[in-house]
Amino acid sequence: MSMKPSRAAIAGALLVLSACTNTVQTAPSAGATTSSPSTSTQTASTTTVAPTTASSNPQQLNSGNFQPEGVTPGQPTGTVVGKKVEDLRGDLTRLQSSVADENNQLQQLRAQAIANANNYHSSIAAIESKLQVGTTKGNPILVAQWNQAQTQLEAVNTDLGRMNSLANDVASNAALASYLLEATRAAFGISGAVDEDHRQLAILEDETNRTTVLVDRLLTELTEDISRQTNYLGAERSNLNTLALAVNNGELYGESFSARNYAPAMAPPMPPGSGIATGRPLVVIRFDRDNPDYEQALFAAVSATLDRRPNAAFDLVAVAPAVGTPAQVSLNTSKARRSADKVMRSLTSMGLSPDRVSLSTMTSATAQTNEVHLYVR
Repeated sequence: MSMKPSRAAIAGALLVLSACTNTVQTAPSAGATTSSPSTSTQTASTTTVAPTTASSNPQQLNSGNFQPEGVTPGQPTGTVVGKKVEDLRGDLTRLQSSVADENNQLQQLRAQAIANANNYHSSIAAIESKLQVGTTKGNPILVAQWNQAQTQLEAVNTDLGRMNSLANDVASNAALASYLLEATRAAFGISGAVDEDHRQLAILEDETNRTTVLVDRLLTELTEDISRQTNYLGAERSNLNTLALAVNNGELYGESFSARNYAPAMAPPMPPGSGIATGRPLVVIRFDRDNPDYEQALFAAVSATLDRRPNAAFDLVAVAPAVGTPAQVSLNTSKARRSADKVMRSLTSMGLSPDRVSLSTMTSATAQTNEVHLYVR
């Protein structure tokens, strides 16, 4: 299903999904801005969805290179201050050597993380390409490729763990650099120095100060890389979950809802039973047979709604026919609730946060079969 045209057609519309047919019927909802009602029918099996997952958004990391400039050698003066300068110079030399090693580790980790991410996106692209042209449900080849993509994403997670460990080492060196700078400045106050001692101290102070700035910048970029890597992994794990749903159903959806920059809901969803949103439902799914094919259209409808109203929340209502004996009504209500739970799991797999959706149950004298209604609040 072409995501852009489908969203434009479905936004603000009522979708009725029946297991008996493979069609999606649309009509304006109470909140739509159209001046007159309209109805159209689309056959789900004849439409396509353009790949929109994060495979088109490769990972981005910083590129700074942090090589210390080295330490200027000095000559012994034979004074107490001169000995202090030699000790501080040795400490700075060791610190710079450690910083250079950490910089090399960072460059290697960046290259490795990008390579692992590229491998992951190649696997995702292969899966999406096959889903785009059409395939069977639960295609074992795609399942194997999905498992490979998951392994590759975990390799990126391993890179993140190493970055965190490196950040701890760099932070320790940042503290050491600050200490050396203070100790160097304090050495100017030690008595018994000759002019050469102060000349060498001035050079050492400048080099220590530059090293301190270098380590701070290294730590800043590394912290930014860790933050980007963390956000990237969170988004891709959500996309991977949505892709698993697509592979299971043999049809391409799009980018996970949680990976998009949607605003949080304006108010927390109401608890079950506290009331539902008024107006016409956004989606009606009829469970008149087992396993109705509803997820593609459900994804498109919710996606279009969030594009129009990024802070939208939803009410998911299990509707049971109010016919027959009390025992039959109770059984219908229980079945309708299980259907609603299934739809809720679908929404969660698509990346919609559970705190955006409230779940409730009702009976209807007009319902002919168990239904699940989704309202926009």
